[in-house]
Amino acid sequence: MTMALSEPIGRAAGRKPLTWAERWSLWRRGLFGSPVNLAITAAFLVFVWFVVAPFLRWALVDATWFGTAKDCAERSGACWAFITEKGRFILFGLYPNDRDWQAALSVALVGTLVVVTSMPHFWNRRLLLVWLATLGAALAVMSGALTGQLVPTDKWGGFPLTVLLSVIGFAGAFPLGIGLALARRSEMRLLRWMAIALIEVMRGVPLIAVLYVSTLIFPLMLPAGAAIDKLARAQIAIILFVAAYMAEIVRAGLQSLPAGQYEAARSLGLSWGAMMRLVILPQALKAVIPAFVNLGIGLFLDTTLVIVIGLFDFLNTARVAATDVNWNGFYNEAYTFAALVYFSLSYAASRYSLWLEKRLRVGGPLDR
Repeated sequence: MTMALSEPIGRAAGRKPLTWAERWSLWRRGLFGSPVNLAITAAFLVFVWFVVAPFLRWALVDATWFGTAKDCAERSGACWAFITEKGRFILFGLYPNDRDWQAALSVALVGTLVVVTSMPHFWNRRLLLVWLATLGAALAVMSGALTGQLVPTDKWGGFPLTVLLSVIGFAGAFPLGIGLALARRSEMRLLRWMAIALIEVMRGVPLIAVLYVSTLIFPLMLPAGAAIDKLARAQIAIILFVAAYMAEIVRAGLQSLPAGQYEAARSLGLSWGAMMRLVILPQALKAVIPAFVNLGIGLFLDTTLVIVIGLFDFLNTARVAATDVNWNGFYNEAYTFAALVYFSLSYAASRYSLWLEKRLRVGGPLDR
C-alpha cells in the first residue's frame, strides 16, 4: 500500500499539481488496488472502529474536564479534572510549593539550551562554555543556592528531575563515549583492554542493576565519614551506562569511514589529534546522528527506573498522584497524560533527527 501511494506521488514531484480526481485515483489504488491492500485497509478500519473510536469517546466526548472526583464518578469518560487538580504534583513532585518557579525556571534553562544546541548555526567552541554555564545555573536554581533557601535533592522530582537526569546524562556521556570509542581502537593494548572492559560490563547489565550498585554498594566503598548525594550517584551511574552505548555508536561511525580518509589526513601531515578533530570525528559523528537521537530518546524514557532508588521522576509522580485518597484510582488518566508528554517530546526528537540528516546530507557525498 505504501509503495502504491509513494511512487506516483514521487514521480509527480516537480510537475503541475494533481487534480482531486487524480489524487483520489492514487488513494483508491493504494487502499483497494490489490487483495493485500484491501485486507490491510479492512484491518485498519476494524482497528479504528473497535480501538480508536472508543478511546476518543472516552478521552474527549464523555470526559469530565473540570470538577471533583464525584463529578467524574457520574460519567463514564476520562476524568481530566484529576489532571487539573493534581497537575502541580505530577509536574513537580515533592518540591516546595512556594518555589515551583525555581523548578520551572530550571527546566526552561535546560530546554532553551537543548533548542539552541539543535541549531547547527551555534555549533562552535563557545557552545561548550554555554553548556557548562547553563547547566550550572539550572542546578543552582533548582537547588535554591541562588535564593539562599536550599532544597534537598530528595525533594526533587517530577518533570524537572526527568529533564535534568536525561540531559545531564547525555551531555556527560558524550565526551566520555567518544573517549572510550577512541581508546577501544587504540594501539595501546592496556588502554584498549580497559576501555573494552568498561564498555562490555556496562552494556552487559541492565540500568536498574547499575542504579542499585550506585545506591547500595558504592557507598560501602567510600572512606568512613565520606558520603555522596544519592542523586549525584544516580547521575554518575547513568552517565557511565550511556557512555558505554555511545562508545559503540561512535566506534561504528569511525569504522564506517573509508581508509582513504585516514590516509589523506596523514598525507597532509596532521597529527593524530588534529586528524581526529578536523577530519575523522566530524564525519563519523555525522554518520551516526540517528543512533544518537535513538539513544537520547531511550535515555529520556529510561529515567523512570530511578524509582528503584527512591527518586520520583515524572512518570512516578503521575502514578503516585492517583493514590490520593480523594482521587484514588485514576491511573488511566495519569498514565495517559504522562504518555502524551513522553510521546510528544520523543516524536519531536525523531522529526528533528530527520531534519538534521537532510541538513547535513548524511549518507551523501562528503564534498557536496
